[in-house]
Amino acid sequence: MNTESVIGDGKMEKLGPTLPINHRFLEPEKAVKTITDMAIWEKSEAYMEYTGFIATLNEAIKGKPLSVDCKISNNVSKFINLLEKIDELIDEFPPVEQPQRFGNTAFRDWLAKVKISSTQLLQEVLEPQLHLAIPEIKVYLEESFGNATRIDYGTGHEMSFVMFLCCLYKIGFFDSEDKVATVFFIFNKYLQIARRLQQTYRMEPAGSHGVWSLDDYQFVPFIWGSSQLINQPRIYPPVKFLEDDIIDKFADEYMFLSCIKYIKEVKKGPFAEHSNQLWSISAVGSWTKINQGLIKMYKKEILAKFPVIQHVMFGSLLPIRRFPIQQ
Repeated sequence: MNTESVIGDGKMEKLGPTLPINHRFLEPEKAVKTITDMAIWEKSEAYMEYTGFIATLNEAIKGKPLSVDCKISNNVSKFINLLEKIDELIDEFPPVEQPQRFGNTAFRDWLAKVKISSTQLLQEVLEPQLHLAIPEIKVYLEESFGNATRIDYGTGHEMSFVMFLCCLYKIGFFDSEDKVATVFFIFNKYLQIARRLQQTYRMEPAGSHGVWSLDDYQFVPFIWGSSQLINQPRIYPPVKFLEDDIIDKFADEYMFLSCIKYIKEVKKGPFAEHSNQLWSISAVGSWTKINQGLIKMYKKEILAKFPVIQHVMFGSLLPIRRFPIQQ
């Protein structure tokens, strides 16, 4: 995959607005209803846009720690503020006393509040000319934090947030200079909120409890986090990411290590038993190979799994129609 995002006219271009003035936004809907629909998804514009977007940001942050000096635009700052408001809402809905250990029902009240507030939150952040996009893009934001019925969270919810970010580029809210800050400030803040929700409301892992993933909840921060570690001599060879002193020293600089630290905090027992795939990855000789392998694994173990993709929403920005073949 080329490291530049695939934009809607079928050409490889830099991230940015490509929409005509008369673009018609659509409220996203599920489109992958049966396993046979997976073939449509894998040839769709949405698939190409999404995987291209991940590859573009993966390239932008290669070899960079979270503390790197990067541009923080006004729009990035506004969006960080939006996520902080969502984070603060958790304080308004403390866990309730209940008999079962997992799935605290207060999460449903929190998520209902987010959904009620999402339109206003986005109106406060987006320029007025972009407000027509809100009914379409807000669905991705609302689906980013977990399922209210099951009180669970998994890679499909994470995918919804990355799709949301992709949409913000497609409507021109973010531009090419925002790529590093998108990962290091916005996605990283989202990751902190997701972890807080998991802990506060004792959320179940969605799907098969991490069978298709590297841990119970996340995947994308391992991709982008391994890209950060390329050509970083302090965490080389990669097996060092298992060492407690390395984790403690660098978890605030590298997303991959923050993920390992979080796993070690929430899971007990030998790491090789509760996180076998990550244990296996530690034997790979270079972070470049790990990064490439994780992207392949993500496509195979997440993007090719019907139980995940059946929940994906498609609209005008991430359409299910077939990606145009280049002449």
